[in-house]
Formats: sequence, structure tokens, C-alpha cells
Amino acid sequence: MAGSETPREATRSIIFHCRLIPPRPDFAFTMTEEERALMGRHADFLREKLREGVMIMAGPVADPAGPWGLLILRAGSEAEARAVTDGDPVARSGRGFRYEILQLLSVIM
Repeated sequence: MAGSETPREATRSIIFHCRLIPPRPDFAFTMTEEERALMGRHADFLREKLREGVMIMAGPVADPAGPWGLLILRAGSEAEARAVTDGDPVARSGRGFRYEILQLLSVIM
């Protein structure tokens, strides 16, 4: 029934803070051309997740200890969030990127 369907956002109610840790602290400043191309594929992947309604926002964080990537996801479980991060081209690249995933306890939006 068309009127009784639940919007995707309503069924995916858990918000996750995902921190993408690069392979080295100065990565943002010392990327090779190959790494720059990989980051382009990473950005394309995230744009697709935004279109799907899974990603809320993403971007690099200017941490004095070394920049890292912030990804805010909406997912039904940590396993679903992990499936998104595991599918990211940087995570699959074998170049030492890794994600830390933390569930937000509450959200004001």
C-alpha cells in the first residue's frame, strides 16, 4: 500500500560516528598521485551513500595531531554501518586505512 510505507530514514534510526584514520599522520599533505586517485574513488563512494540516504555528512577534520576523515552514517545496526565502511575503496585498498565506528547515544537534528 502506497500510503503505509515507512520512509527509509525512519527505518534506519541509529546514527554512527565513523572516523577514517589514514595510513600516516601527514597523509593529507603527502598523498601520491595514486593515493589522490584513490581518494577520488572514496569521495565518489561517499556521494553515492549520500544519494542512498545512508550518509548524513562527511569531510576531513583538521586535527593538530594529523587530519582524519569524519563520516556520519544512518544505519539499522553497527553491522550495517561496518558494511558501509568495509565497502569504501580506501578500506578495501590494503593501504592501511581503517575506520573506528561509534554509535551516538542521542542526536539533535
